Amino acid sequence: MSALKELDESNFDQETANGLVMVDFWAPWCGPCRMQTPILESVERKIGSSVKICKLNVDDVPNIAARFGIQSIPTILVFKNGQLAQNLVGLQTEANLVSLADSLSK
Repeated sequence: MSALKELDESNFDQETANGLVMVDFWAPWCGPCRMQTPILESVERKIGSSVKICKLNVDDVPNIAARFGIQSIPTILVFKNGQLAQNLVGLQTEANLVSLADSLSK
């Protein structure tokens, strides 16, 4: 089980309201999603002080996935102070995520 914070309808807006937050939209049956999780955990170990990384299971929380028009998973939405700043579709590399977080945290 991942150590990343799980989001649902009760905590999504609160958790994404402040700072830089990456939300991984995923499902347990999705192979690329399972590959994304250890990459995100590594990113969190490296830069977790500057970005919060969370996961949202689209099967368990379809309303939020629909709210953001999630069509494919994995999709990572990056929020900056509650506003959608970036939408990344497909498997992302650690280097890409670290670079993106660095550029958005300025």
